[in-house]
Amino acid sequence: MVTLTPQQSQSATSPDRPEVHKTVHYQIAIVGGGAAGITTASWLLEKARSLDIAIIEPSQKHYYQPGWTLTGGGVFQIQDTVKPQKEVLPKEVTWVAERAIKLDPENNALFTTGGLKVEYDCLIVCPGIQIDWHLIKGLKEAIGSNGVTSNYSPKYAPYTWELIRNFQGGNALFTFPNTPIKCGGAPQKIMYMADDFFRSKYGVRQRSNVMFLTPKTRMFSVPEYSAILENVVQERDIDVKFGHNLKEIKADTKEAVFDVLQDDAIVGEVSIHYDMIHVAPPQSAPDFIKESPLAVPNNPGGWVDVNKDTLQHNRYPNVFGIGDASSLPTSKTAAAVRKQAPVVAENLLNFLGSQPLSAHYDGYTCCPLITGYDKTVMAEFDGYNARPTSSFPLNPAKERWVMWVMKKHVLPWVYWNRMLKGAAFEGDYIKPLQWRQK
Repeated sequence: MVTLTPQQSQSATSPDRPEVHKTVHYQIAIVGGGAAGITTASWLLEKARSLDIAIIEPSQKHYYQPGWTLTGGGVFQIQDTVKPQKEVLPKEVTWVAERAIKLDPENNALFTTGGLKVEYDCLIVCPGIQIDWHLIKGLKEAIGSNGVTSNYSPKYAPYTWELIRNFQGGNALFTFPNTPIKCGGAPQKIMYMADDFFRSKYGVRQRSNVMFLTPKTRMFSVPEYSAILENVVQERDIDVKFGHNLKEIKADTKEAVFDVLQDDAIVGEVSIHYDMIHVAPPQSAPDFIKESPLAVPNNPGGWVDVNKDTLQHNRYPNVFGIGDASSLPTSKTAAAVRKQAPVVAENLLNFLGSQPLSAHYDGYTCCPLITGYDKTVMAEFDGYNARPTSSFPLNPAKERWVMWVMKKHVLPWVYWNRMLKGAAFEGDYIKPLQWRQK
């Protein structure tokens, strides 16, 4: 694997007027070396080893992000969720260890922080999602101390466990933002684990008020799974407040301020004291995509504008989008990427060969909904139609111990050893279920 690093350039660039120190060309450029970028590159190389591929990715670390919930719940250490980037990138690709700052699809080029101009025949855009901490007033200043945490960063997930482990009672708040987010079930998962842990300590749960505050009007987008979660919160006496959108953290008084919504309109404001608060922050596509011609026109999220079936860009046919930054109307999860990557690989190769785009993505995604330390709902569904599906010979709409085992042990192994290598398939999931638990 060839690696280009910022040290090969002499100075940084301006996002508005990039200063070019070197120009390179690749057959396929992939912006983003996360789950989507690496998995797609592996699928492409499985089909055609001779492809000239570059991955533009500044991070030296690669995280298994679904593990951050388990870190926040004290099951994993943060080091269990990370590997060096160079160990997981396909050896056949060139790694451009810089950040993309400007996209110029009219001229089949992009620019990086180190003054590199990357020209391409085809582009795959998958930089992941941007965490917009700044959109909640006071959050950037408060996060990581005095009871304010979030599993949406490896920096703060260990603090979540510290807060849960040391909680002695009071108000424990868990929030959901008024934007699309990666892993829409994550804000609830950590709440259920916290509730479970509070119950394991004498008297703590009796002294606690566990609250879930969301601008949504139901617990989950798929009715069958929403019904399960509604039963869970009712049975555990968790206080759910729909139509509540967090807008400010007042760290000095430990107050969380919410807009109260009705039919998407703000009808009031409420301030709630917290002893601990887990914040799921607002999220969007990275700014350099928002500012580019690749973004969905007039959409504040700035998502890459792709066809939901073929994942080809709607205006630039040699550009494809995949993963969290895409406009695909389904949940943003690694499981969705697992199904999207082979579609992008096949369709991109068809495009290069001047053939029709024959592969189609059906909206599949999955969110393992942890509801305690020994049970999980494996919420697989068609995100386009909000209908349950299942890769297992089991009814998916049920809490199961075996799915907790799947979440804790099997899925991380599949991610590192199968998915990133372009070899994930349902058989990896089915094998641990040979006993066909009813």
